[in-house]
Amino acid sequence: MLNYSRYKRNPVVDYPEREWPNKEIEKAPVWCSVDLRDGNQALIDPMVVEEKIEMFQFLIQLGFKEIEIGFPAASQIEFDFLRQLIDRKMIPDDVRVQVLTQCREELIDRTFEAIEGCKQAIVHIYNSTSTLQRDVVFGMEKDQITEIAIKGTQMVKERAAKFPGKIILEYSPESFTGTELDYALEICTAVQETWGATKENPIIINLPSTVEMTTPNVYADQIEWMNKHFKNRESIILSVHPHNDRGTGVASAELAMLAGADRVEGTLFGNGERTGNVDVLNIAYNMFSQGINPELNIERVNDIIEIYERCCKIPIHPRHPYAGKLVFTAFSGSHQDAINKGVKAMRERNSEIWQVPYLPIDPADIGREYEPIVRINSQSGKGGVAFVMDTYFGFKLPKAMHKEFANVIQKISEKQGEVSPDQIMNSFKEEYLDKKEPIHFKKLRVDDLSGETESAFDTKVTVVYTNKGVEKSFEAIGNGPIDAVKRGLAQELSVDIKILDYEEHALQSGSNSQAAAYIHLLDSNTGSVTYGVGVSSNITRASVRAIFSAINRLGLGQ
Repeated sequence: MLNYSRYKRNPVVDYPEREWPNKEIEKAPVWCSVDLRDGNQALIDPMVVEEKIEMFQFLIQLGFKEIEIGFPAASQIEFDFLRQLIDRKMIPDDVRVQVLTQCREELIDRTFEAIEGCKQAIVHIYNSTSTLQRDVVFGMEKDQITEIAIKGTQMVKERAAKFPGKIILEYSPESFTGTELDYALEICTAVQETWGATKENPIIINLPSTVEMTTPNVYADQIEWMNKHFKNRESIILSVHPHNDRGTGVASAELAMLAGADRVEGTLFGNGERTGNVDVLNIAYNMFSQGINPELNIERVNDIIEIYERCCKIPIHPRHPYAGKLVFTAFSGSHQDAINKGVKAMRERNSEIWQVPYLPIDPADIGREYEPIVRINSQSGKGGVAFVMDTYFGFKLPKAMHKEFANVIQKISEKQGEVSPDQIMNSFKEEYLDKKEPIHFKKLRVDDLSGETESAFDTKVTVVYTNKGVEKSFEAIGNGPIDAVKRGLAQELSVDIKILDYEEHALQSGSNSQAAAYIHLLDSNTGSVTYGVGVSSNITRASVRAIFSAINRLGLGQ
């Protein structure tokens, strides 16, 4: 039996006056990428300097104005990387690099050595404050933990006073989610006051969900409680750094923004320790889908994927939100039908607002293409096959034909799984366009009999065809070419057939355009019905080919 009794619930916040549930996200937060620090330290094969430089430059292209580049005091690679950025003048004036350090003098000194020559930097200090870590890791009381944070702040402040560039202090009570709220407020306020934060010279207070311990609403309560109880709130940039241990990092970040967070630290696609950091792109695309400017240049998700996978050596899951290869793909028949109808309605209405079932955004808006939207397997339905035929090849199958052809593809998919568009088209050719045995249409002449006879029939056709390779011909009259050909074939083959429906359309525009014709044919003797399809640059010839196709499919050729 699953031994769930070993675990206890984490406490919730007694905070009935919460206001965040009635709020909405209205603008993007300040984004801080930690791909080069938190993300990089979680890689099996961490990035080398050249890869870190490429990632740094790409993060700038994406629009990040704050980028945590590493722990330069703890790693020579990260120290050298930062020095290259500064010495090669690769940091734009409007971009702040962020460096992480523990509250130890030798590490803070090394950190300031690393940022020498930088115009502006965020120095990020932290120490763990949770009840568990105070007990089992440090064996310290609250006042001792607070003293570490105060001394670290003082050391940064002293060095910042001598630093020629601008220094912004960031403080994180690590393991905030496992810290008593009153104590978290106490230690953050001590750091705030020691730094001397003002509205003009604010401090970043970062409240991390270092380990996601409970549901996102509890994290939101914690953030709002802190937000409401901070002194001199205007002197604080309230930041969050959610992890994803429970799989709800994105929800935690979004609810934290409702609760008052100004800033979000995370990584592209959520890479990070354990189950990862919060996925910044996920949040940004969520905003985009609600008509909010995410203030990041994320129009080309495939470019982001390419650089991320190459530098991080981690593949994007095919079901990853927005970025996965399959997230804008429907295999389900009902989904395919709804998407098909939604896309058609958008075109017909010329709507400027995107509204398509099962597609929260237009894939084209983030650099994805329409082709993968519908893919066919054994779960697909008639609408999906029709969508592929229309989208890829321009054949707008009559509605009554959808099921007939879908049944053909269903048999293939049950044997092999997914069926590609080319396979679907090849099957269409085999079943309809190339159905030329036993009878094969060769030539047609049409004569107008108007005024030449008292008969209601005003059209005469002469048809040349082969039957099992033997050339034959017939003449027939009718109230149009299609009717005349039908009557002539019925007499030639001694069959009783009836045309139930006829549709046609152009396959492509221009002087070389071809037409597709669809004939729904009934064998009156057996009650069997089927479609035939013909294609030609001449619509009458396309229609005749469709009749021959249908007769062959019904097995009526002799």
